[in-house]
Amino acid sequence: MKGTIQNRNEFLSKIAGRLGRELVTDGLERPKWKYQPQDAVLKDASSDELVEVLIRQCANILTDIVVTNKIGLTEAVNKMVVCYGGGPILTWKDPRFEEYGLSPLFKERWSEEGIESHEWDSSIGEENIKRADQANVGITISDITLAESGTAVLFSSKDRGRTVSFLPANTIILIPKSTIVPRMTQAARKIREKVERGEHIASCINFITGPSNSADIESKLVVGVHGPVKAGYIVVEDL
Repeated sequence: MKGTIQNRNEFLSKIAGRLGRELVTDGLERPKWKYQPQDAVLKDASSDELVEVLIRQCANILTDIVVTNKIGLTEAVNKMVVCYGGGPILTWKDPRFEEYGLSPLFKERWSEEGIESHEWDSSIGEENIKRADQANVGITISDITLAESGTAVLFSSKDRGRTVSFLPANTIILIPKSTIVPRMTQAARKIREKVERGEHIASCINFITGPSNSADIESKLVVGVHGPVKAGYIVVEDL
Protein backbone atom coordinates (compact mmCIF):
# COMPACT_ATOMS: atom_id res chain seq x y z
CA MET A 1 0.00 0.00 0.00
CA LYS A 2 1.47 3.34 -1.03
CA GLY A 3 1.61 6.23 1.38
CA THR A 4 -0.32 9.43 0.70
CA ILE A 5 1.49 12.74 0.30
CA GLN A 6 -0.80 15.45 1.56
CA ASN A 7 -0.77 19.07 0.30
CA ARG A 8 2.10 18.26 -2.06
CA ASN A 9 1.19 20.73 -4.82
CA GLU A 10 0.54 23.51 -2.31
CA PHE A 11 3.94 22.89 -0.73
CA LEU A 12 5.75 22.74 -4.09
CA SER A 13 3.92 25.86 -5.30
CA LYS A 14 5.29 27.82 -2.37
CA ILE A 15 8.83 26.67 -3.17
CA ALA A 16 8.40 27.53 -6.86
CA GLY A 17 7.05 30.95 -5.87
CA ARG A 18 10.08 31.65 -3.69
CA LEU A 19 12.25 30.73 -6.69
CA GLY A 20 10.30 33.15 -8.85
CA ARG A 21 8.76 30.64 -11.24
CA GLU A 22 5.57 28.70 -11.90
CA LEU A 23 5.03 25.18 -10.62
CA VAL A 24 5.63 22.63 -13.40
CA THR A 25 3.84 19.27 -13.07
CA ASP A 26 3.61 17.97 -16.65
CA GLY A 27 6.30 16.67 -19.00
CA LEU A 28 8.80 15.90 -16.27
CA GLU A 29 11.33 13.14 -16.82
CA ARG A 30 13.98 11.74 -14.56
CA PRO A 31 17.37 13.07 -15.76
CA LYS A 32 19.75 10.58 -17.34
CA TRP A 33 23.25 11.48 -16.30
CA LYS A 34 26.20 10.63 -18.52
CA TYR A 35 28.23 9.51 -15.54
CA GLN A 36 26.68 7.56 -12.68
CA PRO A 37 29.47 6.79 -10.22
CA GLN A 38 26.96 5.64 -7.61
CA ASP A 39 26.43 2.51 -9.71
CA ALA A 40 30.09 1.95 -10.56
CA VAL A 41 31.35 0.90 -7.13
CA LEU A 42 31.42 -2.92 -6.87
CA LYS A 43 29.27 -3.06 -10.00
CA ASP A 44 30.55 -6.43 -11.21
CA ALA A 45 31.22 -8.00 -7.81
CA SER A 46 29.89 -11.53 -7.33
CA SER A 47 27.98 -12.52 -4.20
CA ASP A 48 31.11 -14.16 -2.80
CA GLU A 49 33.14 -11.02 -3.48
CA LEU A 50 30.52 -8.91 -1.73
CA VAL A 51 30.83 -11.17 1.31
CA GLU A 52 34.58 -10.55 1.33
CA VAL A 53 34.01 -6.78 1.14
CA LEU A 54 31.58 -7.05 4.06
CA ILE A 55 34.09 -9.05 6.11
CA ARG A 56 36.81 -6.44 5.55
CA GLN A 57 34.47 -3.60 6.45
CA CYS A 58 33.37 -5.32 9.66
CA ALA A 59 36.97 -5.05 10.86
CA ASN A 60 36.70 -1.28 10.43
CA ILE A 61 33.39 -0.94 12.27
CA LEU A 62 34.34 -3.16 15.23
CA THR A 63 31.82 -5.85 14.31
CA ASP A 64 32.28 -9.59 14.70
CA ILE A 65 31.35 -11.61 11.62
CA VAL A 66 30.91 -15.31 10.94
CA VAL A 67 30.01 -17.01 7.65
CA THR A 68 28.09 -20.27 7.87
CA ASN A 69 25.27 -22.29 6.31
CA LYS A 70 21.96 -23.62 7.60
CA ILE A 71 23.63 -26.73 9.04
CA GLY A 72 26.12 -24.73 11.09
CA LEU A 73 23.84 -21.81 11.94
CA THR A 74 22.49 -23.08 15.25
CA GLU A 75 25.96 -23.59 16.71
CA ALA A 76 27.17 -20.27 15.25
CA VAL A 77 24.32 -18.38 16.93
CA ASN A 78 24.76 -20.21 20.23
CA LYS A 79 28.54 -19.67 20.24
CA MET A 80 28.14 -15.94 19.63
CA VAL A 81 25.50 -15.65 22.36
CA VAL A 82 27.80 -17.43 24.82
CA CYS A 83 30.69 -15.19 23.74
CA TYR A 84 28.53 -12.13 24.49
CA GLY A 85 27.66 -13.37 27.96
CA GLY A 86 24.46 -15.38 27.46
CA GLY A 87 20.94 -14.28 28.35
CA PRO A 88 18.52 -12.73 28.79
CA ILE A 89 17.86 -12.90 25.04
CA LEU A 90 15.13 -11.23 22.98
CA THR A 91 14.38 -12.20 19.37
CA TRP A 92 11.99 -11.02 16.72
CA LYS A 93 8.89 -13.12 16.04
CA ASP A 94 9.99 -13.95 12.52
CA PRO A 95 9.14 -17.03 10.42
CA ARG A 96 12.64 -16.96 8.96
CA PHE A 97 14.01 -18.24 12.28
CA GLU A 98 11.81 -21.32 11.84
CA GLU A 99 13.00 -21.71 8.23
CA TYR A 100 16.60 -21.60 9.43
CA GLY A 101 15.90 -24.29 12.02
CA LEU A 102 16.58 -22.03 15.01
CA SER A 103 13.33 -22.60 16.91
CA PRO A 104 14.67 -25.61 18.89
CA LEU A 105 17.59 -23.46 20.06
CA PHE A 106 15.41 -20.50 21.00
CA LYS A 107 12.53 -22.39 22.61
CA GLU A 108 14.02 -25.63 23.96
CA ARG A 109 17.79 -25.78 24.27
CA TRP A 110 18.28 -22.40 25.92
CA SER A 111 15.43 -23.15 28.33
CA GLU A 112 17.03 -26.47 29.28
CA GLU A 113 20.37 -24.74 29.81
CA GLY A 114 18.79 -22.08 32.03
CA ILE A 115 19.27 -19.27 29.52
CA GLU A 116 16.36 -16.82 29.62
CA SER A 117 14.97 -16.17 26.15
CA HIS A 118 11.91 -14.25 24.94
CA GLU A 119 10.26 -13.67 21.57
CA TRP A 120 8.77 -10.29 20.67
CA ASP A 121 5.04 -10.49 21.40
CA SER A 122 2.87 -7.65 20.10
CA SER A 123 0.02 -8.69 22.41
CA ILE A 124 1.90 -7.59 25.55
CA GLY A 125 2.66 -4.05 24.37
CA GLU A 126 5.09 -2.09 26.54
CA GLU A 127 6.31 -5.26 28.25
CA ASN A 128 8.37 -5.86 25.09
CA ILE A 129 10.26 -2.63 25.74
CA LYS A 130 11.09 -3.74 29.27
CA ARG A 131 12.34 -7.08 27.98
CA ALA A 132 14.48 -5.33 25.38
CA ASP A 133 15.93 -3.00 27.99
CA GLN A 134 16.81 -5.93 30.27
CA ALA A 135 18.11 -8.19 27.50
CA ASN A 136 21.80 -8.92 27.13
CA VAL A 137 21.44 -10.00 23.49
CA GLY A 138 18.93 -9.02 20.80
CA ILE A 139 18.67 -11.17 17.67
CA THR A 140 17.25 -9.90 14.38
CA ILE A 141 17.56 -10.52 10.62
CA SER A 142 18.76 -8.12 7.93
CA ASP A 143 16.46 -7.40 4.98
CA ILE A 144 19.11 -5.61 2.91
CA THR A 145 22.83 -5.52 3.68
CA LEU A 146 25.33 -2.96 2.37
CA ALA A 147 28.72 -4.56 1.76
CA GLU A 148 30.61 -1.28 1.32
CA SER A 149 29.65 0.17 4.71
CA GLY A 150 28.81 -2.98 6.65
CA THR A 151 25.25 -1.80 7.19
CA ALA A 152 22.29 -4.03 8.00
CA VAL A 153 18.86 -2.70 7.00
CA LEU A 154 16.03 -3.85 9.28
CA PHE A 155 12.34 -3.48 8.42
CA SER A 156 10.22 -3.20 11.55
CA SER A 157 6.66 -4.50 12.04
CA LYS A 158 4.34 -5.42 14.90
CA ASP A 159 6.29 -8.68 15.28
CA ARG A 160 9.69 -7.15 14.64
CA GLY A 161 10.17 -4.41 17.20
CA ARG A 162 12.90 -1.91 16.43
CA THR A 163 14.06 -1.86 20.06
CA VAL A 164 15.35 -5.44 19.73
CA SER A 165 18.31 -4.12 17.76
CA PHE A 166 19.32 -1.20 19.97
CA LEU A 167 18.20 -1.60 23.61
CA PRO A 168 20.00 -4.88 24.50
CA ALA A 169 23.67 -4.63 25.48
CA ASN A 170 24.67 -6.72 22.44
CA THR A 171 23.13 -7.30 19.03
CA ILE A 172 23.35 -10.28 16.70
CA ILE A 173 22.04 -9.83 13.16
CA LEU A 174 21.60 -12.72 10.76
CA ILE A 175 22.65 -11.74 7.23
CA PRO A 176 21.05 -13.89 4.50
CA LYS A 177 23.68 -13.92 1.75
CA SER A 178 21.07 -12.96 -0.86
CA THR A 179 20.41 -9.67 0.96
CA ILE A 180 23.94 -8.35 0.36
CA VAL A 181 24.18 -5.51 -2.17
CA PRO A 182 27.14 -3.26 -2.99
CA ARG A 183 26.07 -0.03 -1.29
CA MET A 184 23.34 2.47 -0.38
CA THR A 185 22.51 3.04 -4.06
CA GLN A 186 21.17 -0.46 -4.50
CA ALA A 187 19.45 -0.50 -1.09
CA ALA A 188 17.52 2.68 -1.85
CA ARG A 189 16.59 1.29 -5.24
CA LYS A 190 15.23 -1.92 -3.71
CA ILE A 191 13.07 0.06 -1.30
CA ARG A 192 11.79 2.28 -4.11
CA GLU A 193 10.92 -0.78 -6.19
CA LYS A 194 8.85 -2.11 -3.30
CA VAL A 195 6.94 1.15 -3.18
CA GLU A 196 6.36 1.13 -6.94
CA ARG A 197 5.01 -2.44 -6.72
CA GLY A 198 2.57 -1.33 -4.08
CA GLU A 199 4.13 -3.46 -1.35
CA HIS A 200 3.63 -2.55 2.28
CA ILE A 201 6.72 -0.71 3.56
CA ALA A 202 7.72 -0.74 7.20
CA SER A 203 6.93 2.45 9.10
CA CYS A 204 10.45 2.29 10.52
CA ILE A 205 13.50 1.20 8.53
CA ASN A 206 16.73 1.08 10.54
CA PHE A 207 20.17 1.28 8.93
CA ILE A 208 22.56 -0.25 11.48
CA THR A 209 26.32 -0.16 11.03
CA GLY A 210 27.93 -2.21 13.76
CA PRO A 211 27.82 -1.33 17.47
CA SER A 212 26.84 2.08 18.73
CA ASN A 213 29.77 4.49 18.63
CA SER A 214 30.51 8.17 18.75
CA ALA A 215 33.66 10.19 18.15
CA ASP A 216 32.22 13.66 18.70
CA ILE A 217 33.53 13.97 22.27
CA GLU A 218 37.11 15.23 22.17
CA SER A 219 37.49 13.29 18.90
CA LYS A 220 37.78 10.03 20.83
CA LEU A 221 35.90 6.95 19.67
CA VAL A 222 33.52 5.72 22.37
CA VAL A 223 31.57 2.50 21.80
CA GLY A 224 28.15 1.83 23.34
CA VAL A 225 27.05 5.42 23.97
CA HIS A 226 23.50 5.04 22.69
CA GLY A 227 23.08 1.38 21.78
CA PRO A 228 24.73 -2.06 21.79
CA VAL A 229 28.32 -2.30 22.97
CA LYS A 230 29.00 -5.32 20.75
CA ALA A 231 27.58 -6.29 17.37
CA GLY A 232 27.90 -9.58 15.51
CA TYR A 233 26.84 -10.49 11.98
CA ILE A 234 26.25 -14.08 10.95
CA VAL A 235 26.19 -14.45 7.17
CA VAL A 236 24.03 -17.41 6.15
CA GLU A 237 24.37 -19.16 2.82
CA ASP A 238 21.02 -19.05 1.03
CA LEU A 239 18.55 -21.88 1.57
